[in-house]
Amino acid sequence: MKKLSRIFLGLLVAIIATGCSTYNENHLAVCGGNEVKIIDLSKSEGRNVHQVWSWNIEDGAEGMPTEYSKYLMPLDECKFVDGNKKLLLTSSRSAVVLLDLKSKKCDFYARVPMAHSADLLPNNRIAVALSTNKAGNSLEIYDISQPEKVLYRDSLYSGHGAVWHAERESLYALGYDVLREYKLKDWNTDTPSLELVSSTPIPVKSGHDLVKVDKQRMLVSGHEGVMWFDVESKEFSPFEPLKDTHNVKSVNYNDKLNRLIYTKGEVSWWTHNIYQKNPDKTITIDSMNIYKVRPAW
Repeated sequence: MKKLSRIFLGLLVAIIATGCSTYNENHLAVCGGNEVKIIDLSKSEGRNVHQVWSWNIEDGAEGMPTEYSKYLMPLDECKFVDGNKKLLLTSSRSAVVLLDLKSKKCDFYARVPMAHSADLLPNNRIAVALSTNKAGNSLEIYDISQPEKVLYRDSLYSGHGAVWHAERESLYALGYDVLREYKLKDWNTDTPSLELVSSTPIPVKSGHDLVKVDKQRMLVSGHEGVMWFDVESKEFSPFEPLKDTHNVKSVNYNDKLNRLIYTKGEVSWWTHNIYQKNPDKTITIDSMNIYKVRPAW
């Protein structure tokens, strides 16, 4: 028995030492204004919010310049990456930050005007979709080791979504009226680029959000509703689980759990409410102007 206890303790220590994430599909990253929170969906309802992690931009982070406290407000998107060990934050003010959840250390920061969405790509590179840039609306590529340098830029009108699809080894980018698929090119060199594979018009105009549901399907939300997107056929179809899709800003669907989580613009562009079906709940965080929310994966 003592031997088994020592083995179990050793395994536990090893897991902790590797920084293994404890976040799962019950945890939701929420950001707004100058705050980021991770809440437990299974223990939250109404204004009773079970918070398991938080960070205030004004508190700063090791490795992040002080001025980024103002560049990051208000926050647009907070996305779990790197096996749920980190959060990738974007701000339409002018910044992108990669934050380690355990240490709250900043692993990457960049000044990116009107950054709406980002994702972590292979080889520690980051794709950012943005809607305003001195060089025009863009999709930009950065390397974590070179935050001050844009390695590659492609024109994308009003970029609001960037999603890495690992199974297809493709980057998807959502603009105002188009969804693009790119392949990585010369990726392990100092001059990486993106090769455009397809450019598909979206039927919901003014694209708001792009998420991957599984290897076959993605969800696209826009001013005119929410649609499924089939990555093979490149066809759109109605998103039936949600009847009223007007002004949906952020939408996430877990097919295995049949769980739908979404936000709708209610206070001008933002909302204080997170809607969840299965179970049918509304979670309200009065102190936060929420745009996008992201579950752990």
